[in-house]
Parts: sequence; structure tokens; C-alpha cells
Amino acid sequence: MSIVMGNAPRHPGLWQEAIYPTDSAWQQMGIANLTTRSHGRQELQQLSAQLAQLSQQGRWIVLINPENAIGYKELLARAGVRMDRVLQVRARDEVEALWATEKALTSGTSSAVISWVEQLDHKDKRRLQLVAKSARAMGIVLETSSCADNATPLPRLQAVH
Repeated sequence: MSIVMGNAPRHPGLWQEAIYPTDSAWQQMGIANLTTRSHGRQELQQLSAQLAQLSQQGRWIVLINPENAIGYKELLARAGVRMDRVLQVRARDEVEALWATEKALTSGTSSAVISWVEQLDHKDKRRLQLVAKSARAMGIVLETSSCADNATPLPRLQAVH
């Protein structure tokens, strides 16, 4: 019998089931869908303190298709994020990026998942709403559409200690 895995991201720690303490308040808030004109730089700066706390828990901070131009590695390192807990996923297209986002949010091995996408249509937004019901990590989807309005302010997120 032959098993075809396709071209899905294959980091062994990302998809394995793990048991972690109970869900926290930020996991109950759903997935934040934000528009950005800074390619996510301002949003990462706002989240950096929470990401630093979350990186200390031993679970992954997953970045899906991050914009290299924003210097996210330096930004996160300066904020105190454990870079050995940051996992970067490069997806070929929007469909694969949303699939990776869904898997990372529901796997139980991630504490935060941040995805960069162009513009989501109604179907994709509905899909994220359904994923939010079973998400076990903080989820942020950054729409980098050039026609986006001003970026939505991020809610204050609380990390588990």
C-alpha cells in the first residue's frame, strides 16, 4: 500500500498530538483576522511581549509565510522570544497556508500561530471561524492586501504562566 503525503509542510513536531494544561483566555477569543499596511511589523511589535511569554512554555510559535522584509527575526529576538521555539512554515500558495494554519492551531503543539496571507474571501473567513472552535493556540491571520483599510488594533492577550 502506498501512502501519498503531498507537499504539505512536514516538521515532525508540528503535527504530533501533545497534552498541555487547560486552555487559557486567549485561546477562547478565536482567531484574530487583521488587515495590515506594515506587512505585519506593527502587529508583531504589539504581540512581542506575549510571544516572549508564550515561547517560554516549550510549545511552538508558528509563523506561516512571514514577510522577510519586516525583519521579524530581529524583532522577536530583541523582545526576548526564544528563537529555538519559533517555527517558520513556507507555503506555496494561500490554500496551503490556510491548511498549515488550521493544522498548527488545532494540533496542540503550538502556543501561537501567525499567518500572512493576501486577502481572504468569505469562504476562507468562515473556515477560520470553524477552526477557531477547536483551536488550541492563539491565532492571528494578517491580511496584507494593498487595498486594506487601516490595521485593526490587536486585543490585549494574556499568556498562561
